[in-house]
Amino acid sequence: MKKLKIGVIGLGGIANFHISGILASADAELWSICDVNEEAVLKRAEELNIPESRRYLNHEEMLRDPDLDGVFIGTPNFNHFTVAYEAIKNRKPFALEKPVSLDTREAAMLKELLEADRVPHMICFTYRYKAAARYAKQLIGQGALGKINHIYSQYLQGWAINEDIPLVWRFQKALSGSGALGDLGSHMLDLHRFLVGETEKVIADAGTIVKERGRIGEEGKGEVDVDDFCHVLARLEGGISSTMAISRFAYGRGNYQRIEVYGTKGALVYSLEEEDTLLVKMAEQGDEQFRELPIPDTFKVNQMQAFFDLLNGKEDGLDATIEDGYINQLTLDSIIESFTEERWIAVQKEASHVARVV
Repeated sequence: MKKLKIGVIGLGGIANFHISGILASADAELWSICDVNEEAVLKRAEELNIPESRRYLNHEEMLRDPDLDGVFIGTPNFNHFTVAYEAIKNRKPFALEKPVSLDTREAAMLKELLEADRVPHMICFTYRYKAAARYAKQLIGQGALGKINHIYSQYLQGWAINEDIPLVWRFQKALSGSGALGDLGSHMLDLHRFLVGETEKVIADAGTIVKERGRIGEEGKGEVDVDDFCHVLARLEGGISSTMAISRFAYGRGNYQRIEVYGTKGALVYSLEEEDTLLVKMAEQGDEQFRELPIPDTFKVNQMQAFFDLLNGKEDGLDATIEDGYINQLTLDSIIESFTEERWIAVQKEASHVARVV
């Protein structure tokens, strides 16, 4: 089977993950790269031996390449909708970073476009590919924990404590949609849904700790108008209650995740910093305390390879789709509405938006 010709749109930090995954796969080759930063394109192209004919400053030109088999979209959030829309228009399979858009309206338009004209795609909710999360999903689905009552989660990082970090796009609502909530919370919301089900209503509190940061390329400071932390109380389907704590100001934390799930017959704890692990305590096993559960190799899946498997018709059915991305964005917007208005908000799907696409 010939190798898939894969392009990368957006050469920021996440591009390192995308590129290394392409280079590591026997099923794909790095075909082209694209970024609006000409210097970044030149630097990476020289490093990766990409010929001039396959170096792009404009994603629309790249997506018109008839030899291109698929793309990874890793631009800042404000570009997600535009680039994904062009990929659909050109019928190019794509893997899109999360969150899928700046708001629910954009996410709904992408969903309805793909429902009308199916194009293979994946939303990059990375932690669906952690073996511990996949094993946890199977255990819960098999009823090993009984009826689920609670799911509690944390996603904590500490990098934003440094006040010398300038006003990058992640600190600007017009460019990011939200702060720690969209950056980290989107992953936790997806894992809640992946493991136990739909979120029905939310109430949240959020705040900005460092309210101004130095402007890039000019003097003075600009306003940080997104959340540095967000805490969410929610009700999920089946009466499940949940909490979610999200922060980019958790001193000492690098990329810390923890999810606890409690049922009537057992409990499990998924955690991640350097490696993902799974602890369980189950009545049917006679457990007196939590124990680490060895994770079978069958649950170990590489996200990048999963995209190539999708394009080759070998997907396992657990990849996130635009439907998942849309529901995630809808929940994010409901949380923003909740902490803005300081009240419970029901998570409700919006009406059709296709007519608004131009």
